[in-house]
Amino acid sequence: MPEGHVIHRLAAEINQAFAGRPVAASSPQGRFAAELVDGSRLEAAEAFGKHLFITFEDGRVVHIHLGLIGKLRWVPPGPVAAPATLRLRIERAAEALELRGPQTCELVTPVEQAAIVAELGPDPLRGDAEPERGWERLRRSARPVGALLMDQRIAAGAGNIYRCEVLFRARLDPFLAGNQVTRDEWDEVWADLVELMPSGVSDGRIDTVRPEHSPETMGRPPRVDRHGGEVYVYRRAGEPCFVCGRGISQRELAGRKLYWCESCQAGR
Repeated sequence: MPEGHVIHRLAAEINQAFAGRPVAASSPQGRFAAELVDGSRLEAAEAFGKHLFITFEDGRVVHIHLGLIGKLRWVPPGPVAAPATLRLRIERAAEALELRGPQTCELVTPVEQAAIVAELGPDPLRGDAEPERGWERLRRSARPVGALLMDQRIAAGAGNIYRCEVLFRARLDPFLAGNQVTRDEWDEVWADLVELMPSGVSDGRIDTVRPEHSPETMGRPPRVDRHGGEVYVYRRAGEPCFVCGRGISQRELAGRKLYWCESCQAGR
């Protein structure tokens, strides 16, 4: 599932390509009422965590959540490939955006949009984020902090890569109960998300290693992985920790593979 930085990057690209202009919209598979926005002016796209909202004139809003298999991709103009899988196509002039396999693609009102956003936690990529809301939810839970960071009511937009990496960088045991995490530890995790996630938007990849652990400094080969980016623990099971040398551990937690260093994150 794409993490929040991907959705924010898409929102910025949509605004650059279409904002303030009328666009053509279609749903070749027929599962979205694209005719309701076809020919309308696209006002703006905005991301809240992993949710994308595209507002059209007259207050009509398309709400998209990609889920596990959804794809939202820029394609060249021309004939539509595989129309039976194409939920929504937005285009203007020489640019087209295609949505396939989303968890959600629906037309909502501004009031309904506000209700969806209200259920989310603070988004580290938004200037209006209120980290206190995430802290209040985290400190009342006995669930492991490694599971809570996958809960979009705690930190909207953070996914599996960011949860593994910020817990490692904070030296936090991922199995520590949320109600045992101190306020200082939460503040450190939040500040780390605020620091790391914007580079994910601008660079299109997740890099979390500090300069002293970079390939150049350590004399090691760069990471080769389809996700890209230099990371400490994510998808490095069995490989040596860059800090202590111990093999990285792996275990499922909250439905996803958790990666951590049992030495560096030994807990209290």
